Amino acid sequence: MALIRWEPVPMNRLFTSLFDTPTGASAPVRRFAPATDIVESDTHYILRVDLPGVAEEDLSVQLDGDVLTISGERRSQSEQRGSGYVRYERSSGRFRRSVRLPEGIDGSAIEANFDRGVLEVTVPKPERVSPRSIAITVGSAPRAVDSSETAPAAAETDAPAQDGAEVGEPAAA
Repeated sequence: MALIRWEPVPMNRLFTSLFDTPTGASAPVRRFAPATDIVESDTHYILRVDLPGVAEEDLSVQLDGDVLTISGERRSQSEQRGSGYVRYERSSGRFRRSVRLPEGIDGSAIEANFDRGVLEVTVPKPERVSPRSIAITVGSAPRAVDSSETAPAAAETDAPAQDGAEVGEPAAA
């Protein structure tokens, strides 16, 4: 039996062409979804969002907890029916893109720059807590004595062991 790799692309094309095809007198409805790149450097995350035709006052960048949301609206220019359009592909409308950021992001350090139709949001990475080494003492460290334990008598512990006597037994006189 031969295995055939399943690729969902033809099905996606079917649905895309199905919903983009005008029916009757209505024009196809296209939603505006800006292309977004997320790049990671050593110290920052950088989000670049292509927003051609979007005015700066129509953009919003918000941080809610650990979710960064970029939203806005690209307004449509008035369509002139008499201009001889064959196909109208430039979409307009409201958009919203949300990205979950790692824990510990400093929201006050996030910067956003909008230049020539590209929004660039720079998010500094949180400081990593580095592991700390803990010294291990072996042997001669003082041991805490619990008050419920009885301390051995001085004669038992201070006297050196004599021939055949066990440590901790009284020495024979």
